[in-house]
Amino acid sequence: MPLADAATPDTAARPSSNWAGWGQWLALITMTLDHLARYAFPEAWGLGWIDSSLGRIAFPLFAGMVAWHGLFNTRDPLRYARRVLVIGLVAQLPYALMPRDIDGLILNICFTLSLGLIGGAWLLNLPPRLAKGLAAWRTAAESLAVLGVWALAGSVVEYGHLGLLLIPFYMLAMQRLHLSAGASAGWRTAALATLPLLLAAGLMNSSEMAKSVTVATCLTVLCLAAGAHRLPSKVPFAMPRRLWLAWYPAHFAAIALWLGLS
Repeated sequence: MPLADAATPDTAARPSSNWAGWGQWLALITMTLDHLARYAFPEAWGLGWIDSSLGRIAFPLFAGMVAWHGLFNTRDPLRYARRVLVIGLVAQLPYALMPRDIDGLILNICFTLSLGLIGGAWLLNLPPRLAKGLAAWRTAAESLAVLGVWALAGSVVEYGHLGLLLIPFYMLAMQRLHLSAGASAGWRTAALATLPLLLAAGLMNSSEMAKSVTVATCLTVLCLAAGAHRLPSKVPFAMPRRLWLAWYPAHFAAIALWLGLS
């Protein structure tokens, strides 16, 4: 997913994003291992364990990085969401060539992340708009529209309805945790704000192993928002931007070519 543009607020008020450099490498590696085990290698190879362990790190980590950049680092979350969507459009054809048990249209993870970021930006922007006098009828209309998009899109995007909720819940929790970091007050509200995210993460998978890894990944990202962002140093080998943007569609194309030749 593309990195966000620099934000306009004073950088002293924003948490460090050094951890995201490490997160990029971890997300791409675990995602690639998951897809290789799921699509490229037969069951006889005995690599199914990757899907319920290492493979469950990638999506909550991608969602956490998109939510982080959408909340702290970008001038325009909607523009950021459009850039993620472009990657999804490029990747959709090779993604559709992957063998799967479910018939029908399934849109790749970039659609989940892009729509989730749009929903998260709307959710966080709603209270200040209400404070400025947003009409009740318009609030109701927007809410119904958001719920309608969530209900319809959740049946066709990867990770479904719960996947679409991950970024809005991340952004809500991150905002509260960051505001309460280092303060004696506000921790109860911040802790309550994490519960929707952790509940959604726990419900996303079927096996206990997959649930545990997904929840643990979300908890790690939340700890970063709560103040642990100060601990990681910059990654010594930053991921090239072109590699970051191209890897998602390119690795699907490579797997599709491999499957076609074999």
